[in-house]
Amino acid sequence: MSKTGQWIAGINAVSSALEHDIEHVREVLVEAGNKNARIVEIEENARRRDVSVRRVSHQALEGIAGGLRHQGVIARYEAAKPMEESELPALIEAAAGKALILVLDGVQDPHNLGACLRSAAAAGVTAVIIPKDKAAPLNATVRKTSAGAADRIPVISVTNLARTLRAIKDAGVWVYGMDGEAPAPIYRTDFTGNVALVMGGEGEGMRRLTREHCDGLVKIPMPGEMESLNVSVATGIALFEAVRQRHG
Repeated sequence: MSKTGQWIAGINAVSSALEHDIEHVREVLVEAGNKNARIVEIEENARRRDVSVRRVSHQALEGIAGGLRHQGVIARYEAAKPMEESELPALIEAAAGKALILVLDGVQDPHNLGACLRSAAAAGVTAVIIPKDKAAPLNATVRKTSAGAADRIPVISVTNLARTLRAIKDAGVWVYGMDGEAPAPIYRTDFTGNVALVMGGEGEGMRRLTREHCDGLVKIPMPGEMESLNVSVATGIALFEAVRQRHG
C-alpha cells in the first residue's frame, strides 16, 4: 500500500506510536531544554530503537506542530493509506467463509473511530469499511486512540456505502445492522459465517439507505434504564458476540 506522512503531537500520542507502531515512526522532535521525565523517556526510547531524534526550539516546534497541542514532543508518522475498495473481494475470499466485516456508517468522533478500530483488531476482523463523507478521517487522533490498530487491519474508505453493501452481499456476506428497536437480539442471530456488522454513527444511527441494504436488523438487549450505548462500546459487544459464536 502507498504511504502518507503526517505529524502526531503530544506525549501520549508519540509514546503510543513508539510502543505500538514504531515501524511507521520516521522522526521524533523534542523541545530543547525540556526536562519533563516522560519526554526524556520518549527521547531515550526512540534513540534506543534507532529512530532519528532532533532537539529544536520551542518556536520551531510550534511552527511544525501547526496548532497541535504538542506538550514538547512531536513525531513524523508515515502511515498506510486506507485500502482500495477493489481489494475487498479478495479479502472476503481469503477468509474462506468466515469473513467478519465491520461497517461504520458515519462515525464522526475520531476517538470513537479509534476505539472501534482497536476492538476490530482485537476481534480479528477481516476488514473495516468507512464512508469517505460525513465520517472521521484516519488522522493522528484516530491512530492514537486505536493504539496502532489503524495500521494493523484493512481499513477501506468507500465513496458509496450502499453500493459497497450490495457488493459484499453478492460476495456471500450476510449484512446485519445494529438497531436498538430491532426485534431480534444479537445473541439469537447466527454470526458464524460470512457476516458484516453495521454500526450507525453518533446521534442519528444508520442512514436510511444503509438500513435498507441490511439483510436484517438486530439489537443488543439492554434491560437497564439507558436507551443506547456509545458506538464504540456497542461495536465491541457485537464483535465479540461474533467471536464467541465462532470460537466458543
